[in-house]
Amino acid sequence: MIDALKTLFAPRPAATDREIEPDLAVATLLVEAACADGTFDDDERHAVDALLSDMFDLPDPAPLRQRAEAAQAQAADLVRFTRVVKALSHDQRIALIEALWQVVLVDHHRDPHEDALLRHLAPLLGLDDRESAEARLRVMARAGQAG
Repeated sequence: MIDALKTLFAPRPAATDREIEPDLAVATLLVEAACADGTFDDDERHAVDALLSDMFDLPDPAPLRQRAEAAQAQAADLVRFTRVVKALSHDQRIALIEALWQVVLVDHHRDPHEDALLRHLAPLLGLDDRESAEARLRVMARAGQAG
């Protein structure tokens, strides 16, 4: 899952002021998922940090997460972030939806707001409900959770 996303983040020219960097777009979506239930607790923060560290080979993911927290707090919607991420390959978008499910399920509880967010994000990422549900089941199986 993580390797599929790493290929997107090879060195590239700096983004213009109007563009959102792909790593910030991914991080912002992860933060949004973590906050969807109304809290951003330590377990969710650690999950986001671990995913960012793995995805982007970051020894310290906190600065990227903090930028994402600021972007998420200021964003009127998620379209500008999903538009960037939608340019990923299908496999990379599947890996991202798995990462999003990993964040929302870190507390072993499916909150209705989290479910609604992931149902909203899947089509914005060019994925259907079945693909999102299959990603959720894979995450739950890896975590030893019942479906």
